[in-house]
Amino acid sequence: MLKKERLLKILEIVDQQDIVTVNELITTLGVSDMTIRRDLDELDKSGKLIRLHGGAQKIANIEEVELSRNQKKELHLVEKQEVAKLAAQKIKSGDTIYIGAGTTLELIVNYVEKPETLRIVTNSLPVFEAWQKTDAELILVGGNYRRHSGEFIGGLTIKLLEDLKFTKAFVGVNGVNNDNMMAANTEEGQAEALGLNNAQERYVVMDKYKFNRNDFYNFYSLYNVDALLTNSSLAPDTLEHYQAYTKIEN
Repeated sequence: MLKKERLLKILEIVDQQDIVTVNELITTLGVSDMTIRRDLDELDKSGKLIRLHGGAQKIANIEEVELSRNQKKELHLVEKQEVAKLAAQKIKSGDTIYIGAGTTLELIVNYVEKPETLRIVTNSLPVFEAWQKTDAELILVGGNYRRHSGEFIGGLTIKLLEDLKFTKAFVGVNGVNNDNMMAANTEEGQAEALGLNNAQERYVVMDKYKFNRNDFYNFYSLYNVDALLTNSSLAPDTLEHYQAYTKIEN
């Protein structure tokens, strides 16, 4: 069996079973452990499946049901840390910054120099709590609390954000597909869109596993952001595709 055929067969098996083990693939395809592991790593890097310890999981399995914040927090931590560092490098002394909700965005504070010179505005309770250990000026925008994601959303949130202006805004997404930036619900997306619109510089912060994924609500276009910050291991074909919509920094 040629490599291309083998990779397609792996994707077919993962799609049918949701989760597959290395041993199952060895038995089915009749190739070595090392070959299967290399194939899974390659498919993971190209964003076609999610590599797990001892196997792999289809990406669609995560798209169908929104994971809670606590579940997302443990997923792809190394990749999230890398992207958070990139975001922190964009922050300059004296900035007023909007930071949306998301487990990657919660990590930015760990890499920021001189936080005492910053004003941080967020509708995310976990982001707010992460910045409390610093001397930054903090503003928590309230509203209806969405426990699933740890953020405040709704009409009051929008009203409070409307008159605020930022030097920079950092938001996360549940996925991007072409120029579409996706959120799990309309109110979450509306708050993120307003934060971006009120900022001089606009950044999307996301790990490589969010590419080519849809969700319920398309809240913004990549054409209207300054850059998308992601992982250095992003597949070359994915990088080339999304550079048509915005600047990719990885």
